[in-house]
Amino acid sequence: MSQTTITLLFLLFAVVSFILEKIPLGLTATIVALGLNLTNVLTVKETFAGYVNSNVILCVGMFVVGQALFETGMANKIGGIVTKFAKSEKILIIAIMLIVGIMSGFLSNTGTADESGYSRSRLLMPLVFAAALGGNLSIIGAPGNLMGVNALEELGLSTSFFMYAPIGIPMLICGIIYFIVIGCRLLPDKKVITEDAPEQTRDFSNVPKWKQAMSLIVLILVILAMIFEDKIGIKIQVSACLGAVILVLAGVISEKEALKSIDLKVVLLFGGSLALASALEKTGAGILIADKIVGIMGSNPSPIVLLLVIFVVTCVLTNFMSNTATTALMVPIAVSLAESLNADPRAVVIATVIAGSCAYATPIGMPANTMVVGVGGYKFKDYVKSGLPLILVSFVLCMILLPILYPFYP
Repeated sequence: MSQTTITLLFLLFAVVSFILEKIPLGLTATIVALGLNLTNVLTVKETFAGYVNSNVILCVGMFVVGQALFETGMANKIGGIVTKFAKSEKILIIAIMLIVGIMSGFLSNTGTADESGYSRSRLLMPLVFAAALGGNLSIIGAPGNLMGVNALEELGLSTSFFMYAPIGIPMLICGIIYFIVIGCRLLPDKKVITEDAPEQTRDFSNVPKWKQAMSLIVLILVILAMIFEDKIGIKIQVSACLGAVILVLAGVISEKEALKSIDLKVVLLFGGSLALASALEKTGAGILIADKIVGIMGSNPSPIVLLLVIFVVTCVLTNFMSNTATTALMVPIAVSLAESLNADPRAVVIATVIAGSCAYATPIGMPANTMVVGVGGYKFKDYVKSGLPLILVSFVLCMILLPILYPFYP
């Protein structure tokens, strides 16, 4: 059996396993990486290179820096400010989406909000969608973003901290406008009584003020260091790790809490997926898939059509499997597609990453969606009603902005 065939079989296994999720995502990716090594498709060095990738280290550092904000209660304090200025439901939705969206751009996609007189079901869905939209503001907003960055860096192309922001900012703004004008009419209004909500009543009154202040200051300094990476000469991965070390040494967050905050599933998924991407490139399997897709689209397909196909396929997949897993699978294929047309891969890679975050139409597309199903009393159709129009808004924005901001043939 050829190495190309072996790689395609492992890709098929990964797709089926990611969709069914009978095996944990990180374990699936690890099985694929080990399988590619045992079948001699990849060397030991190639197999494990992804696990010590600099972008994985960046993820780990930011997990700790972000967790300090939540462990000290600083995130709750920021969220509490929202309700003080909420004179109406629409103002509250705007405030929640802005704060969560901005925070999500620099932390792992997560959110908090509830203590107002309004129905949870009217607030939680805009909150989790804002977390996904805000994840597109910077390269550290979501694990999938770093996969796109890594793919471009492997091609020798330059990236920047706010690489996704030219698309992410308009998407967040349009997402807020959508919920104020149309989405608020589609949100369900359900009274849900939940008996178990210990996290929501957690008391942070005994946390020293200096710890809360320091968690925010370190986060801001780390973000500034990342933004001005070229000016100060410190790599963003080092800045993230320095921030994490300072917070642990100062006692703002304990070593145990810091280690607990590191999402091993993301690390394993990232490392294993990079091994699969390496195999797709090394064996030519990625080019083979790309050629088949291009062949289906006809001779000399328009790059716009390519962009449309990539976005739609990624978007459909991400609503029925993990958005991070979807991005991991689609990015190497997107790169191969761009190369088969001799086009600049930036637009295609960014479209893939953005589409991978558009998991709004189902409760299983991203963890945040699943987390609020019970708390908000949502049904499957509630996500379809509110999320599908938002996907269409994101799709139209991407189709307009990407070819302008990132030309296929610069």
